[in-house]
Amino acid sequence: MSNVELSSPPIPLLVDGDRMTPDEFERRYLAMPDLKKAELIEGVVRMPSPVSLSSRGIPHTVLCHWAAAYWLATPGTQAATDTTLRLDTNNTPQPDVALFILPSHGGQARVSAVDYLEDAPELVVEVAASSASFDLNTKLRGYQRNGVREYIVWRMERQQVDWFVLRDGKYDRLAPTPTGLLCSETFPGLWLDSIALSRGDFVRVMMVLQQGIQDLTHAAFVAELQRRAGTTP
Repeated sequence: MSNVELSSPPIPLLVDGDRMTPDEFERRYLAMPDLKKAELIEGVVRMPSPVSLSSRGIPHTVLCHWAAAYWLATPGTQAATDTTLRLDTNNTPQPDVALFILPSHGGQARVSAVDYLEDAPELVVEVAASSASFDLNTKLRGYQRNGVREYIVWRMERQQVDWFVLRDGKYDRLAPTPTGLLCSETFPGLWLDSIALSRGDFVRVMMVLQQGIQDLTHAAFVAELQRRAGTTP
């Protein structure tokens, strides 16, 4: 008998458009440590092309900052960016931003033993540069089916914000207030001036968010989260 040890075959690379299971997707993803982003959407591998500063880099940063500011003002919530999300047997997306209620405070998402987010976060945000059709169709269906309660798509090509709310298992568009603001139904005080966002007035975007955080509905939500966690003073 030969004493030569047989080496394991190399792990195949991820290829855009390949169809596979979430387990195989994660196996290949972990074998590519230099890969910045890849997703499994409805069983198909998606590997976005490199993006420009204005079409994605800056918008992504703004929305991350917007969500993080709300998180820091709202104990019992958590914001995350570009985090692998295990939704179901066909979907392992990596959303630009996720905002969720912690499990300890009654949230519906969980953190796995290997530090991935599992099940549906309450809110997901995607910046759609050249993928608007995909984000508003295939990816939307996956988020909708798995119970993501609110889904925001910022379409860069048209400078338009679509905010969807899950009602009776289907997404409806969130109607703006009389003053033109979009206000989350799941996260009281999470306010967005989509017009200011689209025209690049990010100072106004953050100012409006701070107004929402100072609203009485936000204070009541924070108190409710404390009650759920059993930490009410």
